[in-house]
Amino acid sequence: MDVEGQDLDRQNKEAPPQMNKGLRRALTAVNCALMAIGNAGGPLLLRLYFQSGGRRQWLSGWLETSGWPIILLPLLVSYLHRRRRLILGPGHRHQPPTKLFFITWPLFLYCAALGRLLGLDDFLYAYGLSFLPVSTSALLISAQLVFTAFFAFVLVKQKFTPYSINSVVLLTVGAVMLGLHVSSDRPNNVTRGEYYMGFVLTLGAAAVYGLFLPLVELTYTKAKQAITDTLVMEMQMVMGFFATAFCTVGMLVNKDFQAIPREAEHHEQGEFRYYVVLVWCAILWQFLFLGTVGVIFCVNTLLAGVLIAVFIPVTEVFAVIFFKEKFGSEKGVALALSLWGLASYSYGEYREGKRSQNMAADLSNQPV
Repeated sequence: MDVEGQDLDRQNKEAPPQMNKGLRRALTAVNCALMAIGNAGGPLLLRLYFQSGGRRQWLSGWLETSGWPIILLPLLVSYLHRRRRLILGPGHRHQPPTKLFFITWPLFLYCAALGRLLGLDDFLYAYGLSFLPVSTSALLISAQLVFTAFFAFVLVKQKFTPYSINSVVLLTVGAVMLGLHVSSDRPNNVTRGEYYMGFVLTLGAAAVYGLFLPLVELTYTKAKQAITDTLVMEMQMVMGFFATAFCTVGMLVNKDFQAIPREAEHHEQGEFRYYVVLVWCAILWQFLFLGTVGVIFCVNTLLAGVLIAVFIPVTEVFAVIFFKEKFGSEKGVALALSLWGLASYSYGEYREGKRSQNMAADLSNQPV
């Protein structure tokens, strides 16, 4: 008991102080920006890879999490900041060395399991996208909001408000509107069977990711240690590593590593641009996953699901610009409904925050 108490006290000393509202809002804004960039850029570059002659599904799934080493940079900055603060603090000569990582073994193992689940989701999504245009894939992925809402209610008891329900309904209706044009979207080099296989695989990816997000939030609530922004990055790094390892096994079995030089040589964009697409694809997907986990940490799972759905029409617009996909009236209506859904959710969160503040103020004003 004494050893556990000393470890906990030491962890509390090294951990960053509790975030104030301003810092939390700033981190939320940064994470939302990362989600926006990754959610729009990742699918577009992945589709560019397939459209220009790429055929390796395991490789494309591997790219979605292989950028996990990027997290080492902010983790290094966090470590140096903690070390400097410990050195400048009183009695630093009697303090133990600064901890390199905060994550514990039980939490590490749980994140490793989540990473394998994420790797499965990466493969399903990439395989589906190889047969579908970006607009259709984005439409089907929007179904993850329904799965997220269901699993968040079951696993973490996420309460629904009239505003969040309205947001889910609006985004779902927007997705249905987008689906009205899919009959003419089948690429020329894709058979009807492959096209429907892409539907099934992408819906499966939406279901898996809808389960993944609440499990991440459940990890935060069940962890027997303080959840800080540094720990969140460590968890994301572990999940990214094991998701990448999952797809690496598939690449080895499918002999993707041997096929990469041959594919680059015959790629329509040229060999150099082929590798540029792969590198930036990995970076942008890492932005998406890091931002998503950050939003869950700063706010909750449902907002992460809503934002992913809201960014779908943005991806549609870029698909029209870069891939010359048609932008019909259904897409315009879906864009309006998605923005309405985001406004509804944001206003509901604002109302709920005000209500909580008023209740806390009333309790503090009550006589003891």
